[in-house]
Amino acid sequence: MAAVHIESSGAGPPLVLIHSLLTDARAYDATAALLAGRYRLHRVWLPGFGPSAPLAGSQSPTLFDVADMVAEAMSETGVGSQAAVLGNGLGAFVAVAMAIAHGSGFGPLIAANGGAVFSEERRGAFETMSRLVSEAGMAAVVDTAVRRIFPDDYLAAHPEAVDERRAVLLEVEPASFAACCRALHAMDLRPGLGGIANPSLVIGGAADATTPPEMSRELASAIARAELVILDDCGHCPPLQQPEALAGAVDAFLARHLRG
Repeated sequence: MAAVHIESSGAGPPLVLIHSLLTDARAYDATAALLAGRYRLHRVWLPGFGPSAPLAGSQSPTLFDVADMVAEAMSETGVGSQAAVLGNGLGAFVAVAMAIAHGSGFGPLIAANGGAVFSEERRGAFETMSRLVSEAGMAAVVDTAVRRIFPDDYLAAHPEAVDERRAVLLEVEPASFAACCRALHAMDLRPGLGGIANPSLVIGGAADATTPPEMSRELASAIARAELVILDDCGHCPPLQQPEALAGAVDAFLARHLRG
């Protein structure tokens, strides 16, 4: 049995949803409600999140290892080879790694708030989070992590988001979170991007300080015929901050590329 849990609902062309490091599959609740009735949605819980098994012991997986796990779960769930795959944040990096290693196993690729490689400065943040979580658990990073999800002006207007996100992050299995941080620290997807043949849409957030829009532009420019959409005033997690804009961009792209 696959270690990655997938929740499936609805009817229509298949669409897989992969969440970010700082959220879980519930981050897609509002987006799923907007897409309901038009797609069969398959929500992935990454390893160590929710009902998915944690990453084993001292295992230090690469993004490609996680991508293999998701691809296996998709196969076991019967998602189908024409499914579109949408990932946000960590989920975007996993989806791109899947397109490199398993691109023939699914259809359109949508990478929201991702990229190909982090700068040295941004890599350092993942090293720090991994160390803190390994030493003191999720409570050591939750406040910093919440502020990596949303721009300051959004948090000022939605103070309830802080407690909501804190509660979600405290549920994550710490060793798996730390392992995913190490995988992101070591990641460099650039060598494989030229081989991606999936129809691709890259979405960025103009106010994203975690994976800034220049990372989205770099990713889109490296994938043949990729389309690029930058969402105004959006931070790292459009499924939470701008679900309507995300659903609209996804709908418009899949209307051209997804077969039932």
